[in-house]
Amino acid sequence: MPRPIAATIHTAALHHNLERVRQAAPDAKVWAVVKANAYGHGIERAYEGLRGADGFALLDLAEAERVRHLGWRGPILLLEGVFEPRDLELCSRLGLWHAVHCDEQIDMLAAHKTQVPHRVFLKMNSGMNRLGFAPQRFRAAWARLNALPQVDEISFMTHFSDADGPRGVAHQLAVFNTAAQDLPGERTLSNSAATLRHAADARVRADWVRAGIALYGSAPDYPEHTATHWGMRPTMTLATRLIATQQLQAGDTVGYGSRFTAEGPLLIGVAACGYADGYPRHCDTGTPVLVNGIRTRLVGRVSMDMITVDLTPLQQAGVAAGFGAEVTLWGQASNGTVLGVDEVAAAAGTVSWELLTALAQRVPVSVDGSA
Repeated sequence: MPRPIAATIHTAALHHNLERVRQAAPDAKVWAVVKANAYGHGIERAYEGLRGADGFALLDLAEAERVRHLGWRGPILLLEGVFEPRDLELCSRLGLWHAVHCDEQIDMLAAHKTQVPHRVFLKMNSGMNRLGFAPQRFRAAWARLNALPQVDEISFMTHFSDADGPRGVAHQLAVFNTAAQDLPGERTLSNSAATLRHAADARVRADWVRAGIALYGSAPDYPEHTATHWGMRPTMTLATRLIATQQLQAGDTVGYGSRFTAEGPLLIGVAACGYADGYPRHCDTGTPVLVNGIRTRLVGRVSMDMITVDLTPLQQAGVAAGFGAEVTLWGQASNGTVLGVDEVAAAAGTVSWELLTALAQRVPVSVDGSA
């Protein structure tokens, strides 16, 4: 028998979350962001649930090839653009649209020999201070691109640094709109947080939205809001089983470093999951876990292959919890109870993006059409 840990990808939940994004931005086309191998879900596994998007956005040329091989004939956007001149040849061959965020990328286009002009998205640094042309240089960059025969349509993009928090997007919108005023072309401004939190703000509306983490069942502004608040469903369930139980007495400790000490008699379960599976090592006692669909807590330190969980809530509910009991690390248990990945990430001092993309290769993954 294989080790009992496994991840399940819920196709119907991906489709549902995509439709929720459409409801939040009804006048916009939707990029389904599938970078980082579809946020750890696997592009091939996520494709069926996301194929209703208007386009796919990603970083890696190899991932763009995979999307094309799945039969996608619509737009694909390289969010960071090209990294060297020969990348433009693949853009031509695969019909990829690509961001332009620096002079070097314009230089590559100017030297590129092609019979098919490129669709590009000129990126402005409106305040994130990662990629993009400074506002005072934006129009000059547009003029350079507009003069190139290698360039067909020019669209515009920026990225919000604080869409998930109290500072919001107004300061960056003002910068972007001033610098890009009257320039012809489509716009893409909003990530998941801006799409959900600022949908009512007419200034945020644009031709495209870029839906990332929201598609994968996580709240982009957790803990202020949960995925349930936004109507999102979990798209990945990581589950395993108990492989042992231990009866502790007062004073007994658990795991490496004896980080947990029992205050009295306590039944614990040992689950086949550890940091080598992608479960965060920084999760400490109190991290939520579901056992047979009942909420309980992790106790002690996460080790490479195992975690230990408190079985008291199951005893109190009169639910058996022995060898082989279902353990849900995040996602949806068999009885329908949901443990949001955001909760587990918060307990580890990180965000859901990291947990989903860190799923280890040794964990088997299957696809479920229901959610």
